Amino acid sequence: MSTTKRINQKKVDQIGYQRGRWAIYLFLAIVVVCQLLPFYLAINASMKPQTDMSSTLMPRLHDIAWDNWTAAITDGQILHSVVNSVIVTVCTTLIVCVVGAAAAYPLARRATRFNKVISALILATMMVPPLSILVPLYTMLVNLGGANTYWGIVLVLAAINMPLSVFLYTAFIRSIPVSVDEAGMIDGANRFTIFVRLILPMLKPVTATVIIMTGTTVWNDYALSVYLLTDADKQTIAPRVASFFAANSSNLGTAAAGALIAAAPLGNRTRRRSDGHRLPVPAEVLHRRHDRRCGEVTFGIKPVGRSHVVSFRIGSRGTDQNRSVRRPCR
Repeated sequence: MSTTKRINQKKVDQIGYQRGRWAIYLFLAIVVVCQLLPFYLAINASMKPQTDMSSTLMPRLHDIAWDNWTAAITDGQILHSVVNSVIVTVCTTLIVCVVGAAAAYPLARRATRFNKVISALILATMMVPPLSILVPLYTMLVNLGGANTYWGIVLVLAAINMPLSVFLYTAFIRSIPVSVDEAGMIDGANRFTIFVRLILPMLKPVTATVIIMTGTTVWNDYALSVYLLTDADKQTIAPRVASFFAANSSNLGTAAAGALIAAAPLGNRTRRRSDGHRLPVPAEVLHRRHDRRCGEVTFGIKPVGRSHVVSFRIGSRGTDQNRSVRRPCR
C-alpha cells in the first residue's frame, strides 16, 4: 500500500513539475513578446509613407516607403551621431576601466585611514545627482574650451562613472588572496609589475561588468550631452534623436526609421557573465628564485576547498626544508 502511495505521489509531483515548467515558458514568451512588440511597431511604421495614417498592424511589403530611411540618414544625420556616440563611449569606457582598476588596487590592498577616507568620499560622490552640478560644470568647460568637444564630454562622463567603477574593482580585488601579491614579491616584482602581470589578468569578470554598465550609461546619456554638446556635428545619438523627433513630429515613419537606426548598435551588446565576480585562484602558481646564499626558494599556491595552501621549499647548502601554511580564502 505504501509503495502504491509513493508511486502516485511521484506521478503527482511530475505533473506539478510539468505544469510549473510550462508556466515558466509561458511567462518568458510573454516577456519576449513585450520586448519585441515595440520594435515590430516601429518597423511597421517606418514602412508607411507620410500620407498613410492607418493603424493596421500588417506591414506594407508591396509598397515600402524607403524615403523614411533616406531622410533619417541624410537629413537627420543619425549615422554621424552614431559614430560620435561610438567615439565617446569607447574613450569613456577605456578611461573608466584603466583608471578605476589602478585606483582600486591600493585602496583594496592598504587599509590605512587615508584610504578609508578616500573610499568614503568615492561612495559619497555616487549619491550626488549629476544634474545638480550641471551649471558649474558647464561654466568650467566653457572656460577650458571643452564645450562641444569630444574630450570635454568624455572627461565629464568618465568622472561621473568613475566612482562605481572604483567601488566594483575594490570589492573584487579584496576577494583575491594576498598570497598572489606575496608570490610576486618573492619573485622580485614590484607593486606595478604585480598589478599588471598578476592582478590585472584576474579582473576580467568585473571588467566585463564595468564595460557593460559604463557603455550602456554613456551611450544612452541625454541629460548631460544635450547641454554640453549643442553643435549638431558633435552630438551623440540620444540628443540627436530627440531633436530629430521634434523636427519630424508629424511624420511618424521618418521618426520610426531614425529610432531603429539609433537602436541598431544596441543589439550587439556583450552578454554579462553569469559566473559572479569571483575569479578562482589558478590550479597551481609556482615561482622560483635563485639566491647565492639561500639556494633555491620555491613558492606555490594550491587551492583546497575554500582555503588555499601556501607552501615553501627552501634549500640551502644541500639541505631542504618543506613548510606549508593553510590560509582561508577571502
